[in-house]
Amino acid sequence: MSDQQPSRLPTKDVSPDPVKINNPKSMSLYAKREKIHARFVTGFFQTIRAYSAWFTLGLFVLLPWITWDGRQALLFDLPNRKFYIFWWTFLPQDFFFLSWLLIMAAFLLFTVTVFAGRVWCGYTCPQTVWTYVFMWIEKLTEGERNARIKLDKANLSFTKVLRRSLKHIGWVAASFITAITFVSYFTEARALSMELIHFDLGMWEAFWIFFFTAATYMNAGFLREQVCMYMCPYGRFQSVMFDKDTLIISYDTARGEPRAHRKKGVDYKTEGLGDCIDCTLCVQVCPTGIDIRNGLQFECISCAACIDACDSVMDQMGYERGLIRYTTEHLLEKGGKYKFLRGRLVGYAAIIVIMASIFMITLTLRVPLELEAIRDRNQLFSENSDGMIENVYLVKALNKSQRHETYTLTIIADKAIKMSDPIKISLEPGEQESVPVTLMADPGELTKSKYEIEFEIRSIGDSDVHKTTESRFLAPPPL
Repeated sequence: MSDQQPSRLPTKDVSPDPVKINNPKSMSLYAKREKIHARFVTGFFQTIRAYSAWFTLGLFVLLPWITWDGRQALLFDLPNRKFYIFWWTFLPQDFFFLSWLLIMAAFLLFTVTVFAGRVWCGYTCPQTVWTYVFMWIEKLTEGERNARIKLDKANLSFTKVLRRSLKHIGWVAASFITAITFVSYFTEARALSMELIHFDLGMWEAFWIFFFTAATYMNAGFLREQVCMYMCPYGRFQSVMFDKDTLIISYDTARGEPRAHRKKGVDYKTEGLGDCIDCTLCVQVCPTGIDIRNGLQFECISCAACIDACDSVMDQMGYERGLIRYTTEHLLEKGGKYKFLRGRLVGYAAIIVIMASIFMITLTLRVPLELEAIRDRNQLFSENSDGMIENVYLVKALNKSQRHETYTLTIIADKAIKMSDPIKISLEPGEQESVPVTLMADPGELTKSKYEIEFEIRSIGDSDVHKTTESRFLAPPPL
């Protein structure tokens, strides 16, 4: 055996520098946000996006002013616990329908996501729409991207103060209109406008107008893409709904790389270059500030601004469009035809159709009337001065229709059980009335101690509108 000692492996001291440890600046775990100055671009998809944004905004502002059957067409009257949606009136008892609507909306969003990714985010999401409006105001007051960047770096001056003041005045005005409109969905728009004109707002109305003005101003003016990137849960989980045939915005790496600057007309292919001229316009127009050439990222909201920007450059250079385009992972990897019909998409669509059918059938068959009968719990029965057995009930009737109705209340029971006379109940739309009802029976005609009975209420104007509710008539055991 050799007495030679084995050589030691080389080591390196990786202990942290104590100077850096004690320096707070070197220990920061958070990157400072860089303000994004998105460049405005024109093109096919941005035209669609602009129309979609202004349509959504116009619909939001105009809906509270539409009148339907003498009232506001869309009104969520929380104090009176009534929701009016055009020809429908929903009460707390109809919470099932509102829940069903929300579930259908969720599945519709899932279906759209499976089909075309985050197009909801890019075209119709309120955060995107209001940010687009605020950016438009910013462009009007401060100029295009380069002018805004220059203004940020400029020293304080009259021009800078004026432009910034005009921008913030525009933002506050847009936020105030948004807040008033939103509150108009919960307080009648015409009444609210008169209260505003006469400075006679209630405490809660004033609070919510102030709150939504501030929230809109902060979200669309300052937070912007941070809402999409950090606050909105949809951006985080939407990728699990993607498949390889989901439409996404993607950069064609095989065609675009290697990228490099060049002049128009240069034979770049002989130099081994791709179609991308590295102009960075796709980054400059992105509202979330990402580089789509780095691949699909959760920050991408599918607004297609990068597509329009890239297509305009391709046109100028004389290259084929579509270096950045709506495509799928399958098409990028293997080519061929786009596969529209697939299991997950068909499944979601089928669920929506089934749910919508059930919803419409249930809503169509819904009787605009509620009836409830509550027995007197203080005593099972009583005997009056004439020796008749009495049961006392409290019958509640609710008119869920859009018009005044008069109803007749009767009973369906054994012939021994009687109600003195049919009771007439007159109700306004959405009104509820409680009526005490006494039923009597001759003990000599009773053969058992418990009878199943039904109260029936029927509209005098429309005999097809009726409702029944079950109860019991109790009596002493027969001798």
